[in-house]
Amino acid sequence: MTTIANPSASFAADIIDNGKASGQQILVIGLCLFLNMLDGFDITAMSIVNTAVGAELDLTPDRLGLISSAALFGMACGAMFIAPLSDIFGRRNVIIGSVFMVSVSIMLTANANSLTAFILLRMLSGLGAGAMLASQAALAIEYSPEKYKALSVALVTSGYPLGAMMTAVIGGFIMPEYGWRGMFWFGGGLTLFMCAVTWVLLPESLQFLVNRRPKDALEKINRTLQKLGSTIISELPDIGNSQDKGNSASAIDNFQDLFREEYRNKTIIIWTSFLLCFSTMYFLMTWIPALMEYSGFTAATGRTAFFLFNLGGVIGIWLLGAISTKAKLSNIVSSFLLSSAFLLIVFASSPNQETLLLSLVLAIGILFQGGFTGLYAIAAKVYPVSFRSTGVGWAIGLGRAGAVIGPGAAGFLIAAGFDMSANFYIFSVPVILGGIIAYSIHVR
Repeated sequence: MTTIANPSASFAADIIDNGKASGQQILVIGLCLFLNMLDGFDITAMSIVNTAVGAELDLTPDRLGLISSAALFGMACGAMFIAPLSDIFGRRNVIIGSVFMVSVSIMLTANANSLTAFILLRMLSGLGAGAMLASQAALAIEYSPEKYKALSVALVTSGYPLGAMMTAVIGGFIMPEYGWRGMFWFGGGLTLFMCAVTWVLLPESLQFLVNRRPKDALEKINRTLQKLGSTIISELPDIGNSQDKGNSASAIDNFQDLFREEYRNKTIIIWTSFLLCFSTMYFLMTWIPALMEYSGFTAATGRTAFFLFNLGGVIGIWLLGAISTKAKLSNIVSSFLLSSAFLLIVFASSPNQETLLLSLVLAIGILFQGGFTGLYAIAAKVYPVSFRSTGVGWAIGLGRAGAVIGPGAAGFLIAAGFDMSANFYIFSVPVILGGIIAYSIHVR
């Protein structure tokens, strides 16, 4: 077989960015997409079982909000403190470990009998989910041609609302027969199975192998190059003093890189946008079914609303990804977010008519989740390989401070007597601010 002698430091990026999409690249994107679907199901299952858990364990809305916030707090910590390890130990290793952590904790949740057990187990599930999401975003962009990087991140991230959408569908089959515990047994068992599949099929990032040079790096690189249909190399390239070298950087070094002069302002803008939008995102993801029920609609209508919001999210994410191949990414994100904020206000002002409200929920899902997911693509495109997972992880992690605040605050607002309309008015404000801030980052 033909080999390349003295490959350039950028050969791995050049092969991915300038080559055609291969079956191996499609496999990577597909695996990450399906894992995110399971993640979406596992994390949002609480939204569907909220009222059933509350009735069995005698928990008030504010305590149920604490359970949801515990998972989101875990996701924040996982994104900030575990995902950056993929810049040191590899995307593949962190993803597999995270999937295993989620699967075990979800199955244990099926046997939870107290508020404390729920909080601890949901926090553990969140740790794995947060680490996995940031690492997958980095891996997806490192296996995608330049033109389709934003689209690939969008496709992978769309797995979360796809899984959340399936939560509503599967809940209709499982809960009548097996109750809320059956939801967690199903999600945890399927996730454990996919952990084994991922261990067999998921490759390491080529660019990571070149930069970090773990044991048997050359062999692993050539094995991946063969699967990509590319010429193998005879030796590792000389990466000299490249900024992306990363072969001796620590997690602290990678974090400090986020505030190098050329990245400082972008980091602050990204963090702020994530923080604002996460608060509204998880208010909606957590409370849409219950708010519909509290407003006089049936539980089935609440599940339908949840399904439509996430169906809209899938449509919106794919729509944003397609448009991003032709237009400036930050402008698209800003337009989607500001339009969704307008619809949140329209929803809050609308009469309590089922068809109208469900139609608005679908439209909000399209625009808000599309724009929200665009923030992941922005973060992944802004940072280089050597600290990409660190950059994306900290953006997601600090953003999830908003995700912790949102559902918890909504629970206390509901307990204090604020109705569905008031909550939608309140949570439109962070989206407006996030859309304005996202416009200023200027990422293609």
